[in-house]
Amino acid sequence: MMKLGIVGWRGMVGQVLMERMKAENDFSHFETTFFSTSQKNLQNPHQLENSHPLLQDAYDLEILKKMDIILTCQGGDYTKSVHGELRKKGFKGYWIDAASTLRMENSSVIVLDPLNLDVIQKSLQTGLKDYIGGNCTVSLMMLALGGLFKNKKIDWITSMTYQAASGAGARHMSELLSQMKFVTDDVLKEGLDLSEKILIIEKRVKNLLSHASFPKNHFGHPLAFNLLPWIDSELENGQSREEWKAEVEANKILQSQKIIPIDGTCVRVAAMRCHSQGLTIKLNQNIPLDEIESMIREHNSWVKLVPNNKSDSLKYLTPEYTSGNLQIPIGRIRKMNIGPEFVNAFTVGDQLLWGAAEPLRRMLHILLAH
Repeated sequence: MMKLGIVGWRGMVGQVLMERMKAENDFSHFETTFFSTSQKNLQNPHQLENSHPLLQDAYDLEILKKMDIILTCQGGDYTKSVHGELRKKGFKGYWIDAASTLRMENSSVIVLDPLNLDVIQKSLQTGLKDYIGGNCTVSLMMLALGGLFKNKKIDWITSMTYQAASGAGARHMSELLSQMKFVTDDVLKEGLDLSEKILIIEKRVKNLLSHASFPKNHFGHPLAFNLLPWIDSELENGQSREEWKAEVEANKILQSQKIIPIDGTCVRVAAMRCHSQGLTIKLNQNIPLDEIESMIREHNSWVKLVPNNKSDSLKYLTPEYTSGNLQIPIGRIRKMNIGPEFVNAFTVGDQLLWGAAEPLRRMLHILLAH
């Protein structure tokens, strides 16, 4: 039985991963040790089949080295601190990581097996040991458009993302709620029917967003009743790093000889969970719409093709519908007025599931079968 070490199981992605692994009875396949950066030697709260009774020190290289697989959702700083030193110590096992630190290294593979199982299997055969989860919006986009990628029909893509607060972390989700409460506690004390003085209320809301006591320690700006048209650090070419990831990660996942250009604007919106994307897809030929829909629908078991009408779009193409769901709805599919090779689409997915935890969980099963 393979020895599995898990780090970062208390964070958001870690909690979602634990839920999925318990639901799928994954722990029955491993002898599992839970590691902690702050609670070593305390009782393991996960009394699972074949699990070690005590939490182990996540910085103890000698114990980590004994694992066949280390799966970490602890974050980039942990990876930077431990991964290289552990390899120097002689760790020959597999490193599976949710953080971005190792994604673009030549020694790593970005895992998204419905798209690149062949790449993963070839990498295992050649002895690569680092398998990294991709950027959440990139993975969700590629799963939604998997049929077009598989059939090599895409010339380029522009993606306009609408990313939830949870993409920034648990503290940011909490701050969004605090921001909403700060405003609504003030304006709703006069009652719920404010329509007759709504312009006065709107001005008050605007003033509250710039109030000295308004909670914005984590976002740095109001997200409630607002949006933030920049995510991650600045690059010299005018992109944000989040926008840069789309092209470089998608093409690394595919390992295709011809680079597919992908660019757009990443925006933070006041949803709690699930990332949405508006897509402009330039096809390399004029394909009938029904064939496009068939390619998308038939590629994988999780994509949900939504008819391009108002009622279905408003029901299914929302974070409210998708949250906690492995389905990835895609709709608003239509030919655009700018030309027959141009296709419009809108998709939404749970970035904590297929965008983060699920590819890591599935990589464990690939290793079991290897």
